[in-house]
Amino acid sequence: MSQKSVKILRTESVLRELMGEAIGSLNDGVINSVTVTDVVCSRGKSDATVYIFDSGYDKSEKKEILSRLKKASSAISAYCLAAEGWYKMPRLTFEFDESIEKIQKMEKIFEQIRKKDE
Repeated sequence: MSQKSVKILRTESVLRELMGEAIGSLNDGVINSVTVTDVVCSRGKSDATVYIFDSGYDKSEKKEILSRLKKASSAISAYCLAAEGWYKMPRLTFEFDESIEKIQKMEKIFEQIRKKDE
C-alpha cells in the first residue's frame, strides 16, 4: 500500500476545515447543519470525496441533502478557492460516511461479548 504524499494530506486537511465553513455559509437550512467527517483526495488532486456524518437521516433526506450539496458544489468550490487563494480546486463529490455506523455496531458487539464474559 502506498503512502499519500504530504501535499495531498495537506490539501485534504485544509479542505476538511474549509468544507464546514463553506457549507455553513450557504443560505440553505437543509445542508447548513451537515457535518463533514473527512475529505479524501485522488492521487492527482483532481477529485475529492467529501464524507458527511450520517446523523440518522432517512433515505429521502439523504437523497435531498446529496442533491443540494451537488447543486451547491460550485459555490463551495468558489469559497474554498477564495479562502486559500488556490487557482485550481478538486472536483467535489459528496457521500455519507458509513464508517461511523460500522464502528458503533462493532462497539455494541464487543460490549455484548464483554458482558457474556463477566
